Amino acid sequence: MQGRLAIILTVVVVVALLVALNAASYVRVEREAEFEVSPYRSTTNAGPTGTRALYEFLQQSGHEVARWTQPATALADAGTGDTVNATHPTTFVVVGETRAEFTAREAQELLAWVRRGGRLVVIDRRPDAKLLPASGGWRVSSHTFGVPDFNVRADDEREMTSGAPTVRPEQPTALTRDVERVAPSRFAGRLFVQAPTAGPVAVAQTGIGPGTAAPPPRPQTTPTPYAGGDDEAWWEDEEYGEEPPPAATPGLSGPAFIPQDDGADAPPDVESPAPVVHFADGREGRGALVVDYVYGLGRVVVLSDPYIVSNAGIARADNLQLARNVVGPHGRIAFDEYHQGLASARNLTLAYFAGTPVLWMFAQGLVVLLAVVWSASRRFARPLPAPRVDRRSSLEFVSSMAELQQRARAYDLAMENVYSRTRRALARYAGLPAAAPANEIAARVASRSGAIEAGEVERLMRECEDAVGGAPLTPRKALALVANLRDLEGRLGIRMRAREIRQAGRR
Repeated sequence: MQGRLAIILTVVVVVALLVALNAASYVRVEREAEFEVSPYRSTTNAGPTGTRALYEFLQQSGHEVARWTQPATALADAGTGDTVNATHPTTFVVVGETRAEFTAREAQELLAWVRRGGRLVVIDRRPDAKLLPASGGWRVSSHTFGVPDFNVRADDEREMTSGAPTVRPEQPTALTRDVERVAPSRFAGRLFVQAPTAGPVAVAQTGIGPGTAAPPPRPQTTPTPYAGGDDEAWWEDEEYGEEPPPAATPGLSGPAFIPQDDGADAPPDVESPAPVVHFADGREGRGALVVDYVYGLGRVVVLSDPYIVSNAGIARADNLQLARNVVGPHGRIAFDEYHQGLASARNLTLAYFAGTPVLWMFAQGLVVLLAVVWSASRRFARPLPAPRVDRRSSLEFVSSMAELQQRARAYDLAMENVYSRTRRALARYAGLPAAAPANEIAARVASRSGAIEAGEVERLMRECEDAVGGAPLTPRKALALVANLRDLEGRLGIRMRAREIRQAGRR
């Protein structure tokens, strides 16, 4: 046992030294600056490119928000409209360029959920084409004017907003409520609304049934004004030197999956309404910052600048109110964290302790534990025989003697064994030798206890001595005398010896 105690103490001391050394040598690493060229739009990121401020604001203002850490295919079981599950979202928000791309199957499942009544919010300068389906032939596309350099810090307001004007709402809508001005970044994208093309393509995309007049034909190269505007083109090639965005046709080259409008959820005799432009992008020409449109029974909302909802830009102008309107005024709001790298099946324990000495402490403790296990499993001395354990109880002798005395009716001998131990205990309690007379022991015991009369103690001792000396003794009387002796010991608080306590515990 002493050898094991030394090993245990050694391990504790070594671990304490390792902890002290790690704590003393740890140098806190300052948080690295976040650059706009590689943002992290997660709601768990408190940095300038994150969206944690928006998430916590919505949470504290009474909105029901959640971090969606499952694949988008899980929305197929969420339900929509009147059958929506209370634990599933009614609004699904995708912010920025995600770290993991949406697969074709995920995009299809997500858009199927929107068609059943869900609400999809896409906030990005270059939205994924798989997440912007056509609706009745109408299609929304995006164009970027510039890409942030590698040295553009997301927390530098001057670098992010230099030359970018604030914009006013184009018309009063639910998304522009209580918003006077919005302050986007200079890297905000430009959204275009493309109208249905002429001929059979337009009929296929709009889902117009037989006997219904098709929309008036438009050349595919003719740009389309935004909803509620005039017939002025959204761009001028000669003036701005820009190429118009490609025509939204089924033959468009690009990703393997381009969402098409099959018209399955739209009435056969109703044409899908045109997308609504809520904010222009503020630049020369005709471009949009916020657009939303109907898709099946649901809606798709597109915001072309994630800076507006980021931690660095949400406090500028009325960006917070716009973010609140865009994300959704009611229902359960789910922010896509699965494609930001926070899948529910991933173990985030190590990531939580990254950059701290805790990981090194765990590793060093594991090394010490392995060393202890290895050393404990090896023999460092000659083999010794296993100790023989005496399986006989120490009370077997007492039990045997009691049985013999009972069979022989030697109650006086049993009384002698019990009384002799009690007499010695009373003598020690009285501070007298064991051979002292009974009257002296009784008087000293009564004087010390203060609650027991000397005559009672002396009378009991005399009866026991007479029984030991040969006076007639019946089993009933012997049992009564022993009970009186035990009661006297209890009243005086005379404890048994350690050996007797151990013996009593083994019974």
